[in-house]
Amino acid sequence: MRGEASYKDISHWIKKPVTKQQIEPLCNSFNITPLLASVFVRRGITKGSDLLYYLEDDLRFQHNPFCFNGIDDAVERILQAKEEGEKVLIFGDSDVDGVTSTAILYEQLVRMGIDVQWRLPLEDDGYGLNLQAIDDFAAQDGTLIITVDCGISNNDEIAHANDLGIEVIVTDHHNPPENLPEAIIIIDPKMEDSNYPFDGISGAAVAYKLVSALRFADTDFYGAEICILELTENQKEQCVYADCIKIKNLVKIKELHEKIVPGQTSIYDLKLPYFLQGQLIYSWDSTRALNILAGLFGRGIEFNLNDLRKEISAVIPSVQNKSASQIKALSQIAKYTDEPSGELDSIYNLYVTYCKKLIAQKKPSQLADEQKDLQLVALAALADIMPMKDENRIFVRNGIASIKKERPRQGLAELFNKLNINKDALTSTDLSWTVIPALNAAGRMGKSDLSLKLLISENPREREQLANTIYDLNEQRKNLVSDAYYKVHDTAQQSITQHSDKLCVSVDQCINKGVTGIVATRLMQDFNVPTIAITYENEVCTGSMRSCRGFIATDFLDSLGDIFINHGGHNFAAGFSFYKDKLEIFLNKVQAAASQVQLEEECADIFVDAEIPPEHLTPENFALMDTFEPFGAESPELVLMTRGIKLIDTMVLGKKEPHHLKLIFDTGKHKIPAMFWGQADRLKKDISLGKNYDILYNMSRNYFNGTKTNQLIIKEIIPQ
Repeated sequence: MRGEASYKDISHWIKKPVTKQQIEPLCNSFNITPLLASVFVRRGITKGSDLLYYLEDDLRFQHNPFCFNGIDDAVERILQAKEEGEKVLIFGDSDVDGVTSTAILYEQLVRMGIDVQWRLPLEDDGYGLNLQAIDDFAAQDGTLIITVDCGISNNDEIAHANDLGIEVIVTDHHNPPENLPEAIIIIDPKMEDSNYPFDGISGAAVAYKLVSALRFADTDFYGAEICILELTENQKEQCVYADCIKIKNLVKIKELHEKIVPGQTSIYDLKLPYFLQGQLIYSWDSTRALNILAGLFGRGIEFNLNDLRKEISAVIPSVQNKSASQIKALSQIAKYTDEPSGELDSIYNLYVTYCKKLIAQKKPSQLADEQKDLQLVALAALADIMPMKDENRIFVRNGIASIKKERPRQGLAELFNKLNINKDALTSTDLSWTVIPALNAAGRMGKSDLSLKLLISENPREREQLANTIYDLNEQRKNLVSDAYYKVHDTAQQSITQHSDKLCVSVDQCINKGVTGIVATRLMQDFNVPTIAITYENEVCTGSMRSCRGFIATDFLDSLGDIFINHGGHNFAAGFSFYKDKLEIFLNKVQAAASQVQLEEECADIFVDAEIPPEHLTPENFALMDTFEPFGAESPELVLMTRGIKLIDTMVLGKKEPHHLKLIFDTGKHKIPAMFWGQADRLKKDISLGKNYDILYNMSRNYFNGTKTNQLIIKEIIPQ
């Protein structure tokens, strides 16, 4: 069994060198400490557009839903369904991402008064939209299906829906196949033409974006087009630069930049008049702009400009007397722009902020609903192991903050209570290790509807009963995983040599089909090679693939040919099914392909984010951890080192068996506790009081009886 490496000398702790020239610009531009700047540099996070999502929490920094190609068409189709009293079906996946996606969209359509129902895969249903669900919906005279967290690979099913006169909107985030389904609208950030700036969001985030667009459609700004015109006089070049943007649904849809030379440029030679024709035109300071235009073209040509400063200052009084250049200097977003930005960009960003503030004032209920949604979006991002960068960081931070400041939303509150979750001490790790597995358990046991009902039920007693049932299902799930893992472990290990030491393959009926993914994950972690776990019942094989070391699971499955009933997923986690009579064909194909598998080399080195001297292990420097929380995919916990720190106390811990060590270190000004899990046997061997040690660790906090204490989680300790 492959365990975590133990490093007995400090040479494996690699701290990449950084220079003053790399650190200083970050400190000056973003007002951060040299310690924090050095960690950013070592992690390759140096662009303003990336730093933004570590240094800011505000929801205004998330991407506009109308960036998605087709989302305005989806909004219009849903509004049409409302207007014409159509029946709408939301079809989701059975995992946490699918359940939360369904809950988010379902609650919004209910609020809109739409005749909506939902459906998830249950018991023997396969992944994704199925024919039976479509036929059942057709029998009710349903006319619109919206898939969430699935659908991108359901070509046959969507063709069947089309034949029955049912239109399908696909919202998904999985890798699209080469041949796309013939849905009326597809919203998937991984589509080449999606136009969305970040393709790493969850299915629940895609559903949330659609819901955000529907909420926006209920405001005065929906569908309205405006132009913002800014004129800059350049004395050196003796010209005027005209910069203009066209905005619809708060998204820039067109831009125009022209140079105008007084006395030489005729208005009829410019693109500007045609760009502005028929538009509602704003300028930050309309009086100034009109004077510049009159100087260029005379008073005979009339421009109808509205004063944007006057309008915005009614909602944001602090900008009342500010010039366009002052607005740029004050812009929080502008400092994170990698390319030089002009005054117009800052004014545009301020206009977006103004619109959102106005909407919040007029429709405060939307903010409350959004906070409830974000709690679910946060869960989905962690559950589906989305990269913890870009707007995913904002989703998770705001979702956790909402749970702490407000309260867990309906369903989560009851589950938190059953799991004894302390919401005040909640972190992304707590969600990943406790709440998410419990919610997932229902789907793995073929009862995903229970988790969805828990989240959307209006009956407190029903929610409490559902939380109890889900808790029990999670206990059953743990037993199923444990039993299957130990039964298949040895044969799975033997399979690696049969697959060129590149793949692990386990086929056993003892694996419950709901836990193939968990079993595959545990085997992959043990052997550090991509792993396939397969079970079978009723003549159908169901399997999961978990990948690592840079190997793309979906590409591998695609290469095996047309043997699947369905398959799909992400780069490192995929699922599939096929008829049992094709099992031998599948295994032969996998074995033949194994020799061509290319895996990234293993590395024994641990890369250290920063070295902190003992005297600098202060409460203030623990804020470093908060900047990088939430941790997750592509943003692992900080690995720090301290050399020559004195050990002054030890204690062996463990309720049943004393396996763990609690250590107390002396930093000079402070005494700092540390936990060293599973290493109690090292006490008095190479760990003893009064000596100085080099330690490798993560920062953490311990919450006990309402008291919060900074502590270290030791990864390795070496005597000096």
